[in-house]
Amino acid sequence: MHVSTIKENAKMLINSLPDSSTWDDIMYEIYVKQKIDKGLKEIKSGKVIPHMDVKRLLEKK
Repeated sequence: MHVSTIKENAKMLINSLPDSSTWDDIMYEIYVKQKIDKGLKEIKSGKVIPHMDVKRLLEKK
């Protein structure tokens, strides 16, 4: 089984962008990928609030 490293994932992400991408485009894509990965990790570890609980909290305000 092959486990991708962060560096390999970054290369794949950059290679998937158009040649006309700017530094800002690249940094944005890396930022979004990082946030998604963090969220998925938190879901796996159970660090989430169920949707209905959040809805009830917001309705009280």
